[in-house]
Amino acid sequence: MLDYKDIIIKRYALEMSGRQIAESLGVSKSGVNEFLNAFEGCDALQYPLPEGITNYGIAELVYGHATGGRNLSFTLPDFAEVESLMGSRKNMTLSFLWGRYKNACVADGAKFYSYRQFCELYQEWCRENAESMHLNAVIGQKIEVDFAGKTFDLTDPVTGEVFKIVVFVAVLPYSQYVYAEGMLSTREPQWIEVNNNALRYFEGVAPIVVCDNCKQAVIANRDWIEPELNKDYAEWAEHNHAVILPAKVRKPKYKSSVENAVGILEKGFFHDLEENRYFSLADFNGDLWAGLEKLNRAKLKGKDYSRFDRFLEERQALLPLPAEPYHYLERRNAKVSADFHVRFDNAYYSVPKNYVHKQVLIRATAATVRILDQNGTKLCEWPRATRKGQWQTNPEHLPQNYKNYSEWNGTYFLQKALTVGPNAVEVIRRILASKKYEVQTYRQCMGVLGFAGKYGKASLEECCRQAVELNKATYTFIKNSIPAVAAETMTDADRRRINAEKNKGAYVMGSEASNLDRLLERSRQLLEESGEGGDAE
Repeated sequence: MLDYKDIIIKRYALEMSGRQIAESLGVSKSGVNEFLNAFEGCDALQYPLPEGITNYGIAELVYGHATGGRNLSFTLPDFAEVESLMGSRKNMTLSFLWGRYKNACVADGAKFYSYRQFCELYQEWCRENAESMHLNAVIGQKIEVDFAGKTFDLTDPVTGEVFKIVVFVAVLPYSQYVYAEGMLSTREPQWIEVNNNALRYFEGVAPIVVCDNCKQAVIANRDWIEPELNKDYAEWAEHNHAVILPAKVRKPKYKSSVENAVGILEKGFFHDLEENRYFSLADFNGDLWAGLEKLNRAKLKGKDYSRFDRFLEERQALLPLPAEPYHYLERRNAKVSADFHVRFDNAYYSVPKNYVHKQVLIRATAATVRILDQNGTKLCEWPRATRKGQWQTNPEHLPQNYKNYSEWNGTYFLQKALTVGPNAVEVIRRILASKKYEVQTYRQCMGVLGFAGKYGKASLEECCRQAVELNKATYTFIKNSIPAVAAETMTDADRRRINAEKNKGAYVMGSEASNLDRLLERSRQLLEESGEGGDAE
């Protein structure tokens, strides 16, 4: 039953819209608007409400009946039977059961609820009977997926940067067979990939996939009946001949199997994983999958069978895997830089030398990055980078004399640094030597030297001196340090000179240009000239 008093107060005292009220109460917008329309057409009751009136009293005055706002002239469905059939019959749907209920009412000459009202009353019945409800697992009917709450650390062996590993978990409710996989990114490509891996692990597809309301799967789920799904995840389900059924918001009971599986993992061998130090995702997943193998093959408590034994039975009831898995494809256009690389998703991939400064097409899945020319011909293909700032360089893509070949080369940057000072030269020299291939450092050199235009050469030289002294001759150190250095070293004359250089060639408007009276007068003149202001007086 809707909280009629709360709806009326929010509408007339707080001036909230029907949509806002529905979102705040967690109910359907149509139900709220339907009541507000009925209330506004009711002559026996207006706002402000009489003192002491209850929701049942409001329902009686507005609808002419008091039983939870339900019209007794309509036949109430047997929701206990509906719940039993939803839990025990494979592929059963509410729309089918509503059709059966409608046909029975028509045959008896009785009034029946619309499908929307049927679903709303069923939701209300579920809430009132939540303590006794039990969602029976049907063999091969569904897969439940979610993220574990526990995360793990992964240390980059090169930079020492620490990343978070998020664990994806999937389970078959009938057999309780569990799959899990660590992820460094939870964006849509990686989300699609781990779902594909789960189906591959289960060796089949369940027709229903129950997920949490994460943004990778669900855009909006206000009333549970018609959730708005993520387009890519919906296409993934269609490709696999399955449907997505998100759980109710903040209702873990609707995905109880995966919630239970997450609890078992976090209270079990996750403690062992937490004590290890990982430098690659492959090592983490190797330990994770070894733990899963033991868990799935261990005898269940008080049973003479394991999850794997039950899975062998359930596997026969799953739908077959599609011939090809669904691939999420990202599409981008990019221009090859003077360092023979393109930037994509904060990583760098080399391209054959004859495409420098040309536009190319990027087609990326969760695992690979394919680079094509404008005609769609493949130029090269790379494994997708696993960390921010990673470089993928094929030496065959570089000209043999690339250090003298392009406008970007070591000599060019050292000559630019000479105009700043000896410490800037030393910083550039160290940056050029910091990577396996010199071209991988050119963007950093450009970044360092670019600070001379923003803060002045004196400030950059002083910052480079500090970097050399502290043995931190990197672009990151310069970027983070130079604002403070410039604040101490730049004079007012320096600031005026730099600002003048930035504004060189610009047209500076006088203060009178924005005078309100002047602008209004100019507008009046334009109207008169256009002939549209002749009748203004």
